[in-house]
Amino acid sequence: MELAVIGKSEFVTGFRLAGIRKVYEVIDTPTAESAVKSVLEDKSIGILVMHNDDISNLPEILSKNLNESVQPTVVALGGSGEGSTSLRDKIKQAVGVDLWK
Repeated sequence: MELAVIGKSEFVTGFRLAGIRKVYEVIDTPTAESAVKSVLEDKSIGILVMHNDDISNLPEILSKNLNESVQPTVVALGGSGEGSTSLRDKIKQAVGVDLWK
């Protein structure tokens, strides 16, 4: 399984420098929407990293699909993140067990 990152240039640069190969640099919501759809169809991607603000700007139905996605598991970083699930909840959803208990 591979890691993918979607976001604006300033968000994805560090991931690219760290050697992540599946980096989707987007400039606006329509390109982000297209990148998300592409990643959701790619069965080789196990984890998707996005900025909370970029997820919030997506259409509601696509944002809901990301929040409910088990594969890839979506990790949202930065921003306000209101309404997003925590990393703990995502791990619990993906594994089926709360590892902190």
